[in-house]
Amino acid sequence: MTIASCLIDVPHPGEFIREELDARGWSQRDLAYILGVPEQAVNLITSGKRGISPEMAKALGKAFDVSADYFANLQQAYEMANARAPDPAVERRAKLQNAFPIREMIKRGWLADTDIGLLEAQVMRFFCKNDLADVPHMAHAAKKADYSETSPFQLAWLFRVRQIAAEMVAPVYSAAKLRALVADLPRYMKHAEEIRHMPRLLAECGVRFVIVETLPKANIDGVCFWLDDNAPVVGLTTRHDRIDNFWFVLRHELEHVLNGDGRGELNGEQIDVDLEAAGGRDDLPPAERKANAAAQDCCVPATELESFYTRKYPYIAEKDVIGFAGRLGRHPGIVVGQLQRRMDRYDWLTRHKVKVRQFLMGNSVVDGWGDVAPVSL
Repeated sequence: MTIASCLIDVPHPGEFIREELDARGWSQRDLAYILGVPEQAVNLITSGKRGISPEMAKALGKAFDVSADYFANLQQAYEMANARAPDPAVERRAKLQNAFPIREMIKRGWLADTDIGLLEAQVMRFFCKNDLADVPHMAHAAKKADYSETSPFQLAWLFRVRQIAAEMVAPVYSAAKLRALVADLPRYMKHAEEIRHMPRLLAECGVRFVIVETLPKANIDGVCFWLDDNAPVVGLTTRHDRIDNFWFVLRHELEHVLNGDGRGELNGEQIDVDLEAAGGRDDLPPAERKANAAAQDCCVPATELESFYTRKYPYIAEKDVIGFAGRLGRHPGIVVGQLQRRMDRYDWLTRHKVKVRQFLMGNSVVDGWGDVAPVSL
């Protein structure tokens, strides 16, 4: 079928007007007089050189005593029939964007902005699959707000962490070394800058430590998963750039590693709520309750916190908090974070909850905040 034959499938509205004029015995000059327009305006429409505007559709409706929609619909049908078919890439790009945050992934440098065929190939390599419709969930333990399912944004973030971790070189994982490090964590919790040692210390235990800026709507704080039985990965977003949040999330994920959560499972997801939403919820999975308890006890031992709170509440002075933190060997911001949770007062002494991402940027594998981790796709 030729292009010319396609164009006559739906006639131009001018043909209907000519037929109506013949039926009524009117000339084009008669119609122009009735409409109050120049004769040339009518001729352009009846000859198919000009379309019918909404205003003209209303005028023709009055002239021929029919609905204005009649002429408007004739014009729309003609235009739709003769509109050029869209680039097939439009539909394919829409399917990609509907499934994954493609535009954001391109913006972050995870994918190159290429033609649709190469883009689809990149997406398949990114998710380690040969079919766009066959992207599984990884076995992981992640701190995020929603337990119902892993969203496309969350899944893309997880695979980015996996992609980076897969290219990192680390010794075989040693549970004994990690347990020793976890026991020694308080040594690094008094001064914010001591956080800079964590990437190196975790690597010595065989734990791949990655920081990837979160994607919009992902709401993930951290994740733990395994590349294989001897290669655990801990990924953080540091979306809450505070000393108390860093230590809580890190210790939470390390508890998942020590417990082997998600190890060797294809879809064994262990998903956690974020720090602020966790609170005292008792409907969390056992693995999450255990990880939360370990993280809270690491930040401030439960017995010590209870004793201090019982003695000082409701009149807890700032100097008492600083003294308590000094006795425990903790940064005041860590203690403030635990007390804020206990009192449900997240505006209290916030100046002590210092930012810490700066101490990680030069010592960790980081992807985000303008930097793209150098990995191959």
